Amino acid sequence: MARVLVIGGGVGGLATALLAARYGHTVELFERDVRAPGTALDRDFFGWRRPGVPQANQPHVLLGAARAVLREELPDVHREMLRLGARERHELDWFDVRPAARAGDEDLVMLHARRIVLESALVTALRGEQGAVVHHGEPVTGLTTAPGPGSFGVRVTGVTTRAGAYPCDLVVDAGGRRGGAERWLAAAGCRPAVVERHRTGLAYFCRWYRLPEGREEGPRRPWTVTGGPFAGCAVFPADNGVFAVTLLVHTEDPTRAALRDPAVFEAAARTFPPGAAWLGLGAEPLSGVLAAASLDNRWSALVDEQGPVVTGLVPVGDALTHTNPTLGQGISLALWAALRVARTAHRDPGSERFSTEYHAWAVRTLKPWFDFQVVADTAVGERFAARAGRPGPAREMAALFECALEDPEVMRARARVRHLAERPERAYADLEVRTRVARWLAARPGYVPHAVGPDREEWEKLTAG
Repeated sequence: MARVLVIGGGVGGLATALLAARYGHTVELFERDVRAPGTALDRDFFGWRRPGVPQANQPHVLLGAARAVLREELPDVHREMLRLGARERHELDWFDVRPAARAGDEDLVMLHARRIVLESALVTALRGEQGAVVHHGEPVTGLTTAPGPGSFGVRVTGVTTRAGAYPCDLVVDAGGRRGGAERWLAAAGCRPAVVERHRTGLAYFCRWYRLPEGREEGPRRPWTVTGGPFAGCAVFPADNGVFAVTLLVHTEDPTRAALRDPAVFEAAARTFPPGAAWLGLGAEPLSGVLAAASLDNRWSALVDEQGPVVTGLVPVGDALTHTNPTLGQGISLALWAALRVARTAHRDPGSERFSTEYHAWAVRTLKPWFDFQVVADTAVGERFAARAGRPGPAREMAALFECALEDPEVMRARARVRHLAERPERAYADLEVRTRVARWLAARPGYVPHAVGPDREEWEKLTAG
């Protein structure tokens, strides 16, 4: 088996280290933060400043794809999340009577929890794992390298920290999109990574709340995600009665700065059905308004037309593909990559073949979901920028989403895409699904997509205070 060093102790790094150890590899993880997530969830979530993880206190979702990895590969982590208060919801429970089960319906379950719940459960499991060592407060400062196999480039042979050098068979870069790997590889004489980047033009504002005492669940209806012509609202149920309300606007919308004011934020959120329903329960605010902007979709490949730019190092998580959070894909893609590393790290991990095969797997398995995210965000960004709905295919896709709220068969197709169980080009091309959506549209000749929430005049009055 292999000796694996993991850079970064976020979700991708923790999962890679834990899975690799359970597949028989010897693992060491290096994390710059001096502390680890614990079980004091509110303290760590609201009080722990984590500049290296700016998204730590933003809403996260665990799709069916992520839940499947946990249940099949890390069942103790899944159980610990539930013990810590995570809750599960089947997408087809939207209907008063769940439709008759079909094969694959088990994949359509959302695991509701804050990011800290998953991190805490992963850390708890990793602490008890033989063959795994975690170095908190010991950031990686560089890479050790040697000439690559044959006449090929550069091979990474380990990492350096302030404590010295650590040799290994494989380095896993789980340092996120702001990690130092690109700089270290350039210093070693490697060609640059092949980076594909798409700006989203979206800004997010979220605020955390807790349900009133004695209430364990929020309202089942309306649907928790709503998109209007120039702004959107989403509610993210989490663990222990905690939930987040998020507003989305374009980064160039002149009203966005006003949303940092809690009173303005809440008034604006209540103009959307999900915001009104959840905030109308008398929820207790737990935070101020947390902003996130300058987000992009970024794909970074360590293989170009000449072959691998380096061997002995592979990226996972945001170091490989950072996806804007609108579809909630990030954790699922990170867990898929972590599992791939764990299952294959014994196959001559310093070789050109290993790097090439990992890249081919990522392009085949992860890249289509990255591309789907880009298309979805482009449509939303253009609509928000124009502050109007768009005709044509966007109308049909919006109709599919709304039809799904009434038609279980269309909801199943929508949920299979949402949970990364089936790609949209296949699920949405199904003849029965297309027929049902066409019938739904034909019965509503005046249907206008995204006609929800306030009009522009009302919005500007709200955000003017």
